[in-house]
Amino acid sequence: MLKLEDSYRHKGQRKELVKIIRQKGIKNEAVLDAINTLPRHFFFDSALDSHAYEDKAFPIGEGQTISQPYTVAFQTALLNIKPGDKVLEIGTGSGYQAAILHLLGAEVHTIEYQKKLFDRTKKFMAKLGINLHFYFGDGSKGIPEHAPYDKILVTAGAPVVPNSLLKQLKVGGILVIPVGDRKTQKMMKLTKITDTKIEQEEFDNFAFVPLLGMEGWK
Repeated sequence: MLKLEDSYRHKGQRKELVKIIRQKGIKNEAVLDAINTLPRHFFFDSALDSHAYEDKAFPIGEGQTISQPYTVAFQTALLNIKPGDKVLEIGTGSGYQAAILHLLGAEVHTIEYQKKLFDRTKKFMAKLGINLHFYFGDGSKGIPEHAPYDKILVTAGAPVVPNSLLKQLKVGGILVIPVGDRKTQKMMKLTKITDTKIEQEEFDNFAFVPLLGMEGWK
């Protein structure tokens, strides 16, 4: 059963969490504000409520996790979201990351590979009144029918950068994706300069669940 009460204690814990994330180097105030605003404990089973504001990832079932808040902040800051940006998120998971993008003013299209998780999160987000475009299917191929996107965010570790996602990115758009093996991945930021030129930046190592699908891990 999910608790939908946001107490003074929860708000205080969020402030502390934001302080930790800031100390770790996140400077984007809009991202920090969104994390301070969104009750992360809403996305936890009530039995785990006390862990919601630890800077850690937690299992959410179906072999998936809710990402560490620092990781959410890091990826979101790299995307440099502007209000009205059309964003494709690969890996809906708990919906927490999608809700952060929504709070930043993005039009969020999010796709989930695990059917049970998709059904549960779609229903839950409606309950929260967060309006997103939900899709069930193979996110490694993107969602070509709604392309192009200003920004694309992949919240699972990929063996390579899927070509389909680069094709669906607008010129001037940004793709943020962790790339590596099944255990650790390097965070990559790819900016599409022209249809044929991609600028690539590499950041720290992270550990994500694997990106499954045709252009992910089979």
